[in-house]
Amino acid sequence: MTASDTGQELKQGQATPAQKSYDPAYDPMLDATPGVGTDYAPTYWIGTAGAPPEDDGPITHDIEVDVAIIGAGFTGLTTAIYLAQEHGIKATVLEANRTAWGCSTRNGGQAQCASGRLKRSQWIKRWGLDVALKMHQECVEGMENFKELIKDIDCDPQPGGHLYIAHRARVMPELEKEAELLRNTFGYNARILDKDTVRNEWVNDNEAHGAMHEPEGIGIHAGKLAFGYLRKARALGATVHPSSAVLGWETRGGSHYLRTPGGVVKAKAVGVATGGYTSNSLHGEFKNRLMPILSNSIVTRPLTDDEIEACKFHTHQILTDTRVLRNYYRLLPDNRLQIGSRSAITGRHAPEQQYEDLLRAAMHRKFSALKNIELEYSWWGWVDVSHDMMPRIVQPDPSQSIYYAMGYGGNGVMYSAQAGKRMAEWIAGQGHKLDLPIFEGRLPYPNVMNAIESPIFAPFRRLGQRFLYRWYHLKDEVL
Repeated sequence: MTASDTGQELKQGQATPAQKSYDPAYDPMLDATPGVGTDYAPTYWIGTAGAPPEDDGPITHDIEVDVAIIGAGFTGLTTAIYLAQEHGIKATVLEANRTAWGCSTRNGGQAQCASGRLKRSQWIKRWGLDVALKMHQECVEGMENFKELIKDIDCDPQPGGHLYIAHRARVMPELEKEAELLRNTFGYNARILDKDTVRNEWVNDNEAHGAMHEPEGIGIHAGKLAFGYLRKARALGATVHPSSAVLGWETRGGSHYLRTPGGVVKAKAVGVATGGYTSNSLHGEFKNRLMPILSNSIVTRPLTDDEIEACKFHTHQILTDTRVLRNYYRLLPDNRLQIGSRSAITGRHAPEQQYEDLLRAAMHRKFSALKNIELEYSWWGWVDVSHDMMPRIVQPDPSQSIYYAMGYGGNGVMYSAQAGKRMAEWIAGQGHKLDLPIFEGRLPYPNVMNAIESPIFAPFRRLGQRFLYRWYHLKDEVL
């Protein structure tokens, strides 16, 4: 199916334009849909990626397809790529707004060898050593697949690993223990760097008391990667339809009827890849399965040579610190500094200046030479955090041809590609080969929500989030 098949007349090479301006206060927990045809957030990635590439235009009449993918971000597009590349299935991708409008162009661009929020030691406690070893292999394989997938996409890769910086001296023993576990149990060559080595040979982060260096980690340009995925998916025969929000979903006789503003898409199978922008009204399967969390990012003007030397930036590798409410940062290829962390609780409060100010203060603590540096970009976006801190790539009901991949908890830049590969396997009928916990069972409800599935209780969950943030701040900065 092409743009002309849907009645959408686009000039050669043209992307579907926005129908509505960017909504800075959008909140997936409260808003019924993420919008229809809404413009991009004003991120560094969108501002420097170039014009969005050609797509297939909105759905404009009823159509029938084999596979529909909801969400045209990293996960949805890589699912379409792997479906075509490895299974000969040409999917139809439906996007509410513009291609890669959500998580995929609002993240920090850090591809780490991780899946979800838990460390390897926590995997062992939860599932035992045998499963933890298989989980590690899944991540290592995922990183290799990610490298293969992006090798012909010009996404400004910054390879070399990941530096996990101890923001307080008391964190170092825990890092040393984790690094030893990674080396001796998982065969993953993590190494410990002392305070002086970090500050003199890597980066002069004023808060650094040492670090753990992981061998795997790549910084990427999120916008260029998303647009590269779009081109690759379409070249393989997938179609991608922006401004085609799913406003209603019925399942009858084994088929799924997805109502968009321009027509109904009848699909034999549906893969859901909506991440942190999953609305509670999309389908009963997803109601309250995720806890969307806001994350902010800022990007400075390009640093001068003197500023780079004052900060001793001897690396372009990806950096994070050991806070629970962690900072993630790096020197970009154009010598701008990007730094991000957690933000407001609600979409309504997200635009408040205080959250940008908190990030600026964090940057100043780390790099005093940048105290009054100008900012060129500031944005925020929703992160899809699961209630047990691990993703799921599953077919939740064996009797229905519905599949989903979400819950990365901020580690989706790399793992979304692997999740797309795994969801493609599910859709192609090969899910029985997937035997890890993240491929089994639904995303869990929070314990207190087991019997409470209505969005009316969302404010109570956020009340708990406020208390957690205060507790995390005490742990990070005081205790």
